[in-house]
Amino acid sequence: MKKTLITVIMTYYKKKKYLKKTVESLNNQSLKNFQLIFVYDETNKQDLHFVKKILSKIKNKKLIINKNNIGVAKSRNKAIKYIKGRFTAFLDCDDIWSKNKLKTQLNFMIKNKFNISCTSYLIINNRGKVIGERSLSSLISYKKLIKRCEIGLSTVVLNSEILKLYKFPILKTQEDFALWLKLLRNGYKFGLINLYLTSWRKDDHSLSSNTLQKIKDAFRLFYRFENKNLISSIFSVVILSINKLLNYNQ
Repeated sequence: MKKTLITVIMTYYKKKKYLKKTVESLNNQSLKNFQLIFVYDETNKQDLHFVKKILSKIKNKKLIINKNNIGVAKSRNKAIKYIKGRFTAFLDCDDIWSKNKLKTQLNFMIKNKFNISCTSYLIINNRGKVIGERSLSSLISYKKLIKRCEIGLSTVVLNSEILKLYKFPILKTQEDFALWLKLLRNGYKFGLINLYLTSWRKDDHSLSSNTLQKIKDAFRLFYRFENKNLISSIFSVVILSINKLLNYNQ
C-alpha cells in the first residue's frame, strides 16, 4: 500500500481564506505517496502568488492555470488528463482532511476490492466550528441517492481508471452528484466508511450555497443527464429540495 500512488485533484476559486488549512491537511497526511493536481480557476490572477507559496511545500504537484474561469466541472475534467495515481481523491479548497484519511480509505478499498469509497463527514462553519454531521447510511443505491445526495465530494476516492470512462457533467453546481448517479447507473458500488475523516465547510457565500443555482442545476441534471421528462424532473427537484430542508442534503 505504501507504494500505491494517489492523485489528489483540487480546484481553486475565491478560497484564499481557507486554502492554507486545507493544504496543510493534505500535506499532513500519514500516507505521503500522493500527487497533487491543482487547478487555478480564476480570471483574476491576484491570488496566484499566494497559491504558489502555499503549494511550495508539496513536491509532487502540477499547477494548471486557467486563462479564464471555466467552472469546477471543466477544471476537474482538465485535471483528469494528468492523473498518474492508481487512485484519485478530490479535495475542495475549503475542506479539511483528518490525518489518516487517505491511508484509511486506500487500505479499505484494497482490502475489500472496492473501486469507489466515501466516508461520513463533519460540517464546519466559516470559523471552523463543527455545526453538524453527515453519517452515511448502510447502503448507497441509485434509488436512494437521487432523492438525497449524502456523498461529500471531498470524502470520495476512486480507481483512476473510472475517470478515463466518465467525466464530470458540465454544471455550475451538482456536477459531483451527477457523476455519482451516472456511476451507480452503470453498476459501480460505493464502499462506505462510517468514520468522520473529512470536515466539509458550509460557506454561505460559496456557489454551492446559491439555492437558486442549485435548483436550476438539479433540474438540468434530472432532465438532461438522467433523461427524465419535464414533470418527473420537477418532481425530483422538489423531493431533493425537501430533503435539503430536512437537513438530509448538504
